[in-house]
Amino acid sequence: MRRHRFGRIAAPLALTYAALVVALAVVALVTRDPALLRRLVVGEWEPREVPFVWWAELLVVAAGLVQGWAYWQALRGRAAGALTGRGRRVALLRAALYAGLALTLVVRLPIPYAWWTEVLGGLLQLLVVWLYPLVLASVLSRAWRLLALVAGTLGAVSAIAGSIAYRFDLAGLVRIGSFGGLDEFIWILWVVPILVGQARDPRWSRTTVWTGAISGAMSFMSASSYSYMLVYDEINYALLYHMLLGAVSVFGMVWAARSAHELANPIPRAPLVRPAPERAAARPWPLAAVAVALPLIPAAVNLAQGTVLWIGPRGVIERFLREETGSGAIVTWFALDVLVGVGAPAVLILIAVVRRTPLLLRATINALALAAVIGAVSFFTYEPDPDEESLYRGMLIYPEALLSRGEDGGFRFGVSPLWYGAALGASALILILLYGAAPKRRPLHHLLAVAAALCVVPAADLARGPVTTAEDCSPGDSWAYEEEPPPPTGERAFVCAVRTGRTFAFAATTPDQVLLAHGRRMCDAYTRDDRRALARLRVNAEILASTLAGICPRADAAVKAERAADDREFEEWEAEEQRKCDAAPRHRPLVPPARSSVLKEPEWPEGRLQMYDETGDGEDPAEAMENGLVASAPGYLAVTTHSDFHVCVTLETYTRRPPVETKGWDHVVEVGYRSSSGQMVLSDGLSGTELPDLSLHGRKGHYRIRVHFAWVPWKGDKYGTQRLLIMAYPANGDKVVTYRKPARLR
Repeated sequence: MRRHRFGRIAAPLALTYAALVVALAVVALVTRDPALLRRLVVGEWEPREVPFVWWAELLVVAAGLVQGWAYWQALRGRAAGALTGRGRRVALLRAALYAGLALTLVVRLPIPYAWWTEVLGGLLQLLVVWLYPLVLASVLSRAWRLLALVAGTLGAVSAIAGSIAYRFDLAGLVRIGSFGGLDEFIWILWVVPILVGQARDPRWSRTTVWTGAISGAMSFMSASSYSYMLVYDEINYALLYHMLLGAVSVFGMVWAARSAHELANPIPRAPLVRPAPERAAARPWPLAAVAVALPLIPAAVNLAQGTVLWIGPRGVIERFLREETGSGAIVTWFALDVLVGVGAPAVLILIAVVRRTPLLLRATINALALAAVIGAVSFFTYEPDPDEESLYRGMLIYPEALLSRGEDGGFRFGVSPLWYGAALGASALILILLYGAAPKRRPLHHLLAVAAALCVVPAADLARGPVTTAEDCSPGDSWAYEEEPPPPTGERAFVCAVRTGRTFAFAATTPDQVLLAHGRRMCDAYTRDDRRALARLRVNAEILASTLAGICPRADAAVKAERAADDREFEEWEAEEQRKCDAAPRHRPLVPPARSSVLKEPEWPEGRLQMYDETGDGEDPAEAMENGLVASAPGYLAVTTHSDFHVCVTLETYTRRPPVETKGWDHVVEVGYRSSSGQMVLSDGLSGTELPDLSLHGRKGHYRIRVHFAWVPWKGDKYGTQRLLIMAYPANGDKVVTYRKPARLR
């Protein structure tokens, strides 16, 4: 067994971590409280979000053991022995890989998040991108090296630009970060040449190459962001899935660590000997022609019906890819769906029959078998939904032009995937019969193993960082502050909008940096007006814009424009209400009042206009409201208006009883009121309305209050606004006198 330079340090650390995981698992199973286990392995996930289930905790333990293995791989260092001369380029590449590895380990620690770590990581990745083609120059052609250099540079520069743009709200750089959703493809275009070079170079082992392949496949398949509506105390399998994904996001770290270690191994392994490819013997052409033609039969039927899809938007596999993975996997699935739908497997079978190399034949047979299985699973897991039209309208994967309606109202996808599965499976069997059974090492089993490994896709939620709670976003009781705190801005405004709203349903313990990463991707889609990506969220565009305004310049501009439009509309409405009052006839007193107040602006009470006095005896004033306009009780007076309309108010106070006026009024009622304080102010606490004092120079004692009410027509509408005249004069008596009743109460 090969010894490593820091093996004696790394092994105890990794074993201690694994032992701690197992010990906490025992505690969780005994106490049924997995909080400590999850905090160590998967981060801050409360048991209420993913309730305790014994088998789920066993999966968490397995993820923790994978983490322990990854820490051992990263910390053990190169193989023990004298360091052989490798040159400056190799030394620089090892240093860059180790620096990136150290940054990855530091970020995983429970320390505050700093945005500049993303920029630093991008710079280190850029250095690795430029050094790899130089180190692999002896085993990679110029085309491979140029592809790796261009793709890697684009990916690293876009990541740096995106981090800076989102941090400083630079709208011009926002769209650089994702390349229209093709960033996963750019990453793969860099990974593939590097893996090809490592496979050809004797310095790297087969395990390192396969680790890199798994890391690349995971990054390609991983979801850039996700959000779920939580239902406490119930298992949310999608949330459990993403919780476990975050725990096993370690294969990229292991690939970088092993690549750096093995660059300095003292004794490289022997160069790979690649024998010339053998060809299987030619077989009778009729059977081979049948194998080629079979996939074309269902494709021809589909094309005749105007459909080019193999599976379409149905089945659990398509739903999983659409909801749980990134745009790279989604676009790849759509491309494969169309290629199989138009008969492209026939081309692959034809190439395999013509070349007849063992590797190509095995790959073709396994691909056909896997496609047949996928088609069968998709067919048997499809459940028609009467609400499919709303579900698939504007879907990210399928343009509406590819979907049509059948006679039953459901979506028509063309030939059943079972017919495709039968054709593809039959072609695979013919190839097996013609060119022999699969070898002892069954590649299909390995392919299925890799497919199962794809279930451990890395997610960004393992990254630690600050967590702003909904309570942190609330200023609390306003009386506790001399001045009300200003509203949050920038990144904090977005985080608080997510924490206190329901636009995106994240766990309460999700780090702020995860929310920001999700928001920045949504900002990119909003800025590009990617309606398919936005339709996938099923969120109102106005709500989405207000949520993103803190970190998205275009959304902020849209929100400001909407607010300005609302302000203009409100100002126009207020001006209209003012014109109504200006057009209302002014009251001309028959005798001069001691004091008169004509309110310049219309009032808008939300409830009754009420007047209280300390002499009230607790009587329910609602019982006194019999006439529908004014109510009086000891220590209480109330005037009722319609809360849906403004009121044009005039107040008059007299020294003696004024003449009764009913002309021009719809309702006139007079009641008695006694003031013990000398103040008679009608007000509405809900709207903040407060009218001038009705008392006669602060006189205490008994008054008579006469209330006049009328509707003011406006532009042909009888009920344009309300007009109110209130008279007060000193006099005794509590009798309610109705001088005019309305024809009907509105």
